[in-house]
Amino acid sequence: MKVLVMNCSPVRNGATAEIVNIVSDCLKEKYDVRSICIDDFDISFCKGCRNCHNTAKCIQDDDVVKIIQQYEWADIIISVSPSYWADIPGQFKAFIDRCTPWCNTHDPHATISSGKKGYSIALRTGPSIRECSRVIESIEHFYGHLEIECCDSLGLCSVEYKEAVEQRKNEIIKFCDKI
Repeated sequence: MKVLVMNCSPVRNGATAEIVNIVSDCLKEKYDVRSICIDDFDISFCKGCRNCHNTAKCIQDDDVVKIIQQYEWADIIISVSPSYWADIPGQFKAFIDRCTPWCNTHDPHATISSGKKGYSIALRTGPSIRECSRVIESIEHFYGHLEIECCDSLGLCSVEYKEAVEQRKNEIIKFCDKI
């Protein structure tokens, strides 16, 4: 099976990236694993033209299709996202908005292969799990419209810098054992 682990943060070497590395290392013995970072892709904002509602294609030409190709490749998708003001980062939100052509919100719509499983990991700097829950809900809502089965999630509070991830490594590994 193939696993895509997506760093939904624009920071390529912070706490979110460290979690992506731990998840990737844990799963690479069982699965074919690829990791990507949202910041490695050029993603334009949705123009709200609704052309995709009629054609199942976006009028913009950027890297959204490249990420969708990674989703298509994978059997399992794991989104790792920090909380930016109690929700997903803007770069990840822009990607989600641009995925409307593949979402089941209208017909016609493009699709990715069925049977995919989705997992989410959220992290935040503060002590309350509520923000993590909101991030997870955003990811799971997106998965639902792509018809990716939501399987499990993990919220990690009090994680600001990648050094704090080391203290949570066993918790992350235990989560990976369920995948």
